[in-house]
Amino acid sequence: MKWQLPNPREFGWNMKTLDSAHTKFNILPFGSFELCIQHDTIRNVTPVMLEWWFKNIKGIMDYQGKTYSKYLVWHPIDHIQWELARTSPDGSVGVGAQFRIVEAFGGDLNQLVDSAEEVVKLDITGIKLIRKIGEIEVFSLEHQFIPVSNGTRYISRMQVGADSFIGKYFINPLLHTKIFTKQMGISWLKHNIEEVGNFEFFLPELYASHHSFSEFEKLIV
Repeated sequence: MKWQLPNPREFGWNMKTLDSAHTKFNILPFGSFELCIQHDTIRNVTPVMLEWWFKNIKGIMDYQGKTYSKYLVWHPIDHIQWELARTSPDGSVGVGAQFRIVEAFGGDLNQLVDSAEEVVKLDITGIKLIRKIGEIEVFSLEHQFIPVSNGTRYISRMQVGADSFIGKYFINPLLHTKIFTKQMGISWLKHNIEEVGNFEFFLPELYASHHSFSEFEKLIV
């Protein structure tokens, strides 16, 4: 399928910059890419809100007087489409579900990602997604949610590639030249810092609109 970028959403946000976070880009012994981010504190956003967001990312929301896909609000330039490719065994959005994500880093279709990953963890402490080829894990992305006094400390780790000799000599060279290049990894660091920082702009209000005042008040006092 040939994807196109939707029109940019002009929300007036000043998205967080690369230097707002601590980042690392490592090449692991079998050639996998390892990308790590210690984000700036997400102010006024709690781990409870983040868990709720990932379990309720599907669908639409009202923002600044208009209706959008929630995914398009999350990043107003790079995001294209999100789908629930498979539900959890209990029919919910949780462990066992599969997320299909379509995005273009920096709004550049030459850096397009169209992938589906399985949710292997989703709770108040974080979320983890993986992808396998057969029984070989070739991708993982984990976000940790750590509560702090004014919000959440958010730590991300992505690994692209397989930790094995098959990975080193066959899978990883293909992944890193055809699917997820080193330049895309560098661009992803900026993209993820932006989208995580964007939670501050919309998630507290969205969460409050779906919960009673007493429930919301417990999170912010």
